[in-house]
Amino acid sequence: MHDTTIRKKILVCCGTGCLANNSYSIYERFVEKLKDNPNITVETSIKATGCNGLCEKGPVVKIQPDDISYFKVSIEDVDEIIEKTIINGQIINRLLYLDTNQKKRIVNHMDASFYKHQHKIALRNIGEIDPLCIEDYIERDGYKALHKILFEMSPEEVIDEVEKSGLRGRGGAGFPTGVKWRTCASFNNFPKYVICNGDEGDPGAFMDRSIMEGDPNTIIEGMIICGYAIKSNKGFLYIRDEYELALKNMQAAIDNARSHGYLGKNILGSGFDFDLEIVRGGGAFVCGESSALMASIEGNVGEPRAKYIRSVEKGLWDQPTVLNNVETWANIPPIILNGANWFKEIGTDTNAGTKVFSLVGKVKNTGLVEIPMGTKLSELVFDIGGGIINNRPFKAVQTGGPSGGCIPKEHMDVPLDFDSLSKMGSMMGSGGVIVMDDTTCMVEIARYYMDFLSEESCGKCTTCREGIKLMLNILTNITEGKGELEDIDVLESLGNTIIKASLCALGKTAPNPVLTTIRYFRDEYIDHIVNKKCPAGVCKNLTTYFIDEETCIGCGICRKKCPVDAISGSLKEVHVIDEGICIKCGNCFTACPKDAVKIGGAAYAY
Repeated sequence: MHDTTIRKKILVCCGTGCLANNSYSIYERFVEKLKDNPNITVETSIKATGCNGLCEKGPVVKIQPDDISYFKVSIEDVDEIIEKTIINGQIINRLLYLDTNQKKRIVNHMDASFYKHQHKIALRNIGEIDPLCIEDYIERDGYKALHKILFEMSPEEVIDEVEKSGLRGRGGAGFPTGVKWRTCASFNNFPKYVICNGDEGDPGAFMDRSIMEGDPNTIIEGMIICGYAIKSNKGFLYIRDEYELALKNMQAAIDNARSHGYLGKNILGSGFDFDLEIVRGGGAFVCGESSALMASIEGNVGEPRAKYIRSVEKGLWDQPTVLNNVETWANIPPIILNGANWFKEIGTDTNAGTKVFSLVGKVKNTGLVEIPMGTKLSELVFDIGGGIINNRPFKAVQTGGPSGGCIPKEHMDVPLDFDSLSKMGSMMGSGGVIVMDDTTCMVEIARYYMDFLSEESCGKCTTCREGIKLMLNILTNITEGKGELEDIDVLESLGNTIIKASLCALGKTAPNPVLTTIRYFRDEYIDHIVNKKCPAGVCKNLTTYFIDEETCIGCGICRKKCPVDAISGSLKEVHVIDEGICIKCGNCFTACPKDAVKIGGAAYAY
């Protein structure tokens, strides 16, 4: 028996994805085992951090200063990690990340393909600090930017720096942040307000959520800086009610910032007053739109208004208001601290800095990614994402959430920036990227998003309320085999009308999924309508499965994967699918190693 002094830092990911896989119990186990071990004197910090990004491989445990990262850690692994790695410095190979691109296991996660292509600014602290510990944030230069502006810069100089940086709003529209601040500052109507839009409602999107959960102080610091620049003393964080951990961590950060003198009266003795309050959103997708969000904060129905007068002049309670989203606020402190020129050197001439994306769908490495603006879509999907699951053929990417567009494989070299995506008929949105393979039906994708948006429309505009429902009905008929060729022209005409006549961005962008799928996948619509066939095998009324006699090797895998025993055949003999029993789940199609299972059209005409 001897005392061993251990000087380590153990970082356990406790972001939402890892928490779902029991990571907090792993954190508690580390605390318990290191505290109660009589043979070890521990000079070690054990921290529950925010999301590390590679959600597919969580829970994640990092050990510093050794730069060792373990993935898919279970509570049963804790004792072994302590004994082998913490005490004896040994590496547990099975827990290392297996990089499929490099075909080897990686000790330091920063050497993995998923991470080494990234450039983190908004996510710079997430996964490295305890979000509930303000001292962790301060150790990483937190609140230095606030101190700089309060004692070294005038409000005008702050706005100049943000404007020169070229930062564009990361919430979707890409409006220049500095221009917004300058316009609001020009109005001498008080009080003025600063708002954070944390009402992230896109399916598959979790960028803002992860920042609020993992680094709440950077949002607070960014909002205080804006308050100083436009002469505002009050800010609101509008956070959707489903984001329980984000709400908890943001409120704790506000309380800590206030107790440390960063919020409230006479901040840091500067004479400047600013405070923050959280407003919980009810989950209406339309409340992500700026004027609807402000109406909700006021206690009114979350409906958009016509923007004849911009919110920078008359926003919340008809007072001058600056509203930016979470990611935009997270960029402000490093811009102030490092300077506009530093930020402009990243990205492209018209799209400076980085963008955070949530990479999900049929891709091997799902998770949170931050890359320079202008990075090619192919680099995101294949270099960072590792390519398509099971190496199936890549088909398309949906960018920009439910109101975004679908980009086909022929355009995989498109740069990921506001302008390039807009030219493709898609948009940046808040940063959701959904990857699709050949088993995805583009007509059904368009129908799914129209269904979502018809439910989320506030109903104020006739074109949005009725037009989206009409498009949904037409798409439903097509997926059920009841479509007509003229439906394609009707969908295009309806979509363009809704874009022109709708009041807010929900209606103006809602037709994008339909218009882009028609633009790039028109043949698939024709297959559904004329040939009564769904090429992807998704629309059940238009799908039958059969086994090609010449290709089948009789391996029996399809039979084993069938949940209803609809496939018969002996080993090394051609198998047969009974259409009367088949439920068209597609398991046989995706499982067959020889592509012997084929997709046919409808069993009968409609």
